[in-house]
Amino acid sequence: MGMVVQELSPETSLADLLHQPVRWRLVQALIGRSLTTGELAELLPDVPTTTLYRHVGVLVKAGVLVVTDERRVRGAVERTYSLDTSAADPDNDAPDRDRLRTMFTVYLAGLAGDFDRYLARDDVDPVRDGVSLRQAAIWISDDELPQLQERLTEVLDPVVAQGPGPGRTRRILSTIFVPDR
Repeated sequence: MGMVVQELSPETSLADLLHQPVRWRLVQALIGRSLTTGELAELLPDVPTTTLYRHVGVLVKAGVLVVTDERRVRGAVERTYSLDTSAADPDNDAPDRDRLRTMFTVYLAGLAGDFDRYLARDDVDPVRDGVSLRQAAIWISDDELPQLQERLTEVLDPVVAQGPGPGRTRRILSTIFVPDR
């Protein structure tokens, strides 16, 4: 029995759209990378191919995913998809509330997916693996915040750029600044 995929209507919020389990998993799979539908199918083997294609189509139509590459494979067009991160680009205008909510939902999807993949391992040891969950309230002025963000960028950019290598484990670092007013 096939699964019915909800079509995008004008009153459907993007956050609601992402709360569908297959779409949530697609977004998780695409955090920080670009994948073809074939690669997505390998990562989600329990999702029928036609269902996967329909959900990818809905996410593209909603502006959550963008096509980053196309190439011909045996007469068909193979598309590569990634998350649309243009709203997070500082050169763009500030996103509206719905887009910001969507960005946050994608962020949460990434966190949940990363943590689920960690917990699915046979050798989970949070102490050995350096797992930490921290949230801190900081008192900082509007003038000091950009300075802090710049300092964090200076520290993290070289580490983010170094990529995989011998003895390195991919670790996820997630931060968010939200005013508490």
